[in-house]
Amino acid sequence: MDRKKVVIAGGGFGGLSVAHALKGLPIDITLVDRQNHHCFQPLLYQVASAVVSPADIAWPIRNILRNQSNIRVVMADVLGVDVDAKLVKTDSVALSYDYLVLATGATHSYFGHDDWAKYAPGLKTISDATQIRARMLLAFEQAELATDEARRRALLTFVIVGGGPTGVEMAGAIAEVALQTLPHDFRDIDPRSARILLIEAGPRVLPSFPEALSAYAGETLRKLGVTVMTSSPVTECDGTGVTVNGERIEANTIIWGAGVVASPAAEWVGAAHDQAGRVKAEPDLSVPGHPDIFVIGDTAAVHDSKGRQVPGIAPAAKQMGKYVGKLIAGELAGKPRPAPFVYHHQGDLATIGTHSAVVNLDHLTLKGIIGWLFWSVAHIYFLIGIRNRFVVAISWIYGVFTSGRGARIITLPDNARSATRNNVR
Repeated sequence: MDRKKVVIAGGGFGGLSVAHALKGLPIDITLVDRQNHHCFQPLLYQVASAVVSPADIAWPIRNILRNQSNIRVVMADVLGVDVDAKLVKTDSVALSYDYLVLATGATHSYFGHDDWAKYAPGLKTISDATQIRARMLLAFEQAELATDEARRRALLTFVIVGGGPTGVEMAGAIAEVALQTLPHDFRDIDPRSARILLIEAGPRVLPSFPEALSAYAGETLRKLGVTVMTSSPVTECDGTGVTVNGERIEANTIIWGAGVVASPAAEWVGAAHDQAGRVKAEPDLSVPGHPDIFVIGDTAAVHDSKGRQVPGIAPAAKQMGKYVGKLIAGELAGKPRPAPFVYHHQGDLATIGTHSAVVNLDHLTLKGIIGWLFWSVAHIYFLIGIRNRFVVAISWIYGVFTSGRGARIITLPDNARSATRNNVR
C-alpha cells in the first residue's frame, strides 16, 4: 500500500509538535515553511532591544528534525490549497497530501489601517526584530547629530502601541536601554532624556492578567520612566508620529503590538472564520467539512471549557499540535478519533525590564524579582538546543550585573539603512 502523506504548513511550535508526534510512523511527512528556522517568538523583543542576537533564539528546522527519517523539510511560501485535488500550492512546488495541518500563524493587525505598517513595524519574525533594533539604535545615532532641538526630541521619543505582553516587555526593555545601557556611550545627547510611551486603547495594560498584577506592571513601567497611556486609542499614525486622544505626539520610532490577524488559511480552504481570520475549527481541530485538514495555533479559533478563546501562545500551539499528531497516528492505526481537544492553560507571564516580571498561574501569582526568576527559567526551558539555553542565560546574567547589552549592532544592508535613516529624520 502507498504510504500516507502528511503535509504540515508552518514550522512554529504547533507544526513541530505535530511532526514530533508522528515520528517513527510509516508515513511521508513534508513540513513547509517560508523560513529555514524555527523562532522562539516570546524572546523576539530581546533581539529588538539588543539583549540577545537572532541566532540565540532561532534554530534551523532541518537541524531540529534531522533524526526523524520520515520527514522532509521544504522552504517555500504557501499560496493556497486545492481541497478537491488535495494539493498545497507554494511558490515553488505543489505538495499532495492525505492529511494537511495548517499551522501558519498570524501577523500584525492594524485594524483597517494597513498603511500604518511601514511606519509602525510589529514583532513577529527575526526580520521584524532586527528592523526594530536598527530603528531604535539609529534614532540615538541621529539624535547625536541633530542640531534642531525639536527634531532631537522626536528622535528620542519611542512610542509602543499596545499594552499586552509584547508592548509591556518592549517598553521596559527600551527604557532600560536608554537609562542604563547607553548613557556613557554618547557625548552630545543624554539617552536618559528619551521619552518612552506605552499606548493602550483599553483601560489597563496586560488585560489578560489579574488587575493587581496589571497595576503592578503599570507602576513598574512608570518607575522605569515609561509614560503609560491607557484608554487612549491611536487614531493617526505616520512617519513622524501618532495622534492619541486628539493630541499629536512627534516620534520617529513607533512599534506596533496592538493586535494580530491570522494567515489567509481560512480563505485557502473556504472555511468560516472569526474577525481575526482564525478558522472556526471543529472540536477535533479539523476544518468543518474537511476531516483531513486541521488548523492549530494562531490559525485556529478554539474555545476552552469556559467558552474563552484559547490564546495564541506557544503552550496552546504545542498542545494542539500534539493532539493532532496523536489523532492522525491513531486514525492510521485504525482507531476512532479521540475526544475533543481540551486546552490546559499553564499561566500567563510577562517581564518588565531586567529585574521584574509578573506571573499568573492557576493558584499562584508572582511579581518582582521572584517573578523574573520564574519567567527566566520557564523561557530557558522552552528554548531549543543546549547552546541557545546557555548563551541566553549568560546574556541575562551579564545584563543583570552590568546593564550591558552585547547585541547593539546595526546590521541592515546599506540601502535599507539609508531608508531607515531617512525615516528617523
